[in-house]
Amino acid sequence: MDTIGWLLDSDPALSWQAMRDLTGASAAAIASERVRVSHEGIGAEILNLQQADGSWRRAGAPAWLTTLFTMQLLRATGTDPADPAVAAAVARLETGLRWNDQGGRWDLRSPETGGNTFFEGEVEPCINGGALAAGAYFRRPSANLMRRLVDEQLEDGGWNCEAPKSTRSSFHTTICVLEGLLEYERAVGSAPEVAFSRKRGEEYLLKRALYRRLSTGETANPEFLEFAFPPRYRYDLLRALDYFRATGSAPDARIKDAVGIIESKRQSDGRWLLDARYDETPPSRLNEPVNQPSRWNTLRALRVLQWYERSY
Repeated sequence: MDTIGWLLDSDPALSWQAMRDLTGASAAAIASERVRVSHEGIGAEILNLQQADGSWRRAGAPAWLTTLFTMQLLRATGTDPADPAVAAAVARLETGLRWNDQGGRWDLRSPETGGNTFFEGEVEPCINGGALAAGAYFRRPSANLMRRLVDEQLEDGGWNCEAPKSTRSSFHTTICVLEGLLEYERAVGSAPEVAFSRKRGEEYLLKRALYRRLSTGETANPEFLEFAFPPRYRYDLLRALDYFRATGSAPDARIKDAVGIIESKRQSDGRWLLDARYDETPPSRLNEPVNQPSRWNTLRALRVLQWYERSY
């Protein structure tokens, strides 16, 4: 199986990242492939599914949920924020909806209801981490939202949507916030306060070898070893390792066992399966079958292993 060729012969959202991360392709060739993302495949489909008010909708789901996780997916495609079609979609979302609490139910509603723009976030750090990441990537970094998340960091270094009721951090919430803070740093440049907070959050995960209970060393949740894409708000080892790779830092020795689990899940043909799927965005051609080879998981696993092996 030519695994790299399989990734290159796919949706532009995947192929351009495979070229960038796994081949020696020229910068010009990579840029040429990236241009296709907003005009073909899943990137174009996402843009076409946007509603007039800037949201994305799925029957039976609140607007905030499908919109937040569709923006997460659009960011994962690596589409160019400066592309006119992308910039128009982001502006439509920013002007067309507001976070609003009516009767204890937060959702995205019309601007007349008042409230923050989508990129300024609401009250839960797991949601706000995604909003910060999207805003920063698509050139709407919110300093106010960043400060709120930094201020909400718990004593153990992570975050939890159930705080202050819960004083223990959550793997799920922590990875969402870390991704947001990393995108914010990329957008604004040097931000010592953010870097310090992010390092504390990373330490929360590293102390637990990315998947173990600190108290017993046991696997904290079997689902952490199941790789889904897109992950939505859920934590798993592949998502965590791809985050650490994206920081540009050298691998910490404490991730060795986690990397071993990634390697152990490689199939005999060199690919990785999709272990789980969460249907929280509008239906699209992205949906890879569960328990079948996954291009998204294979791309992420290969670039994680390449990053790790370069240091050892």
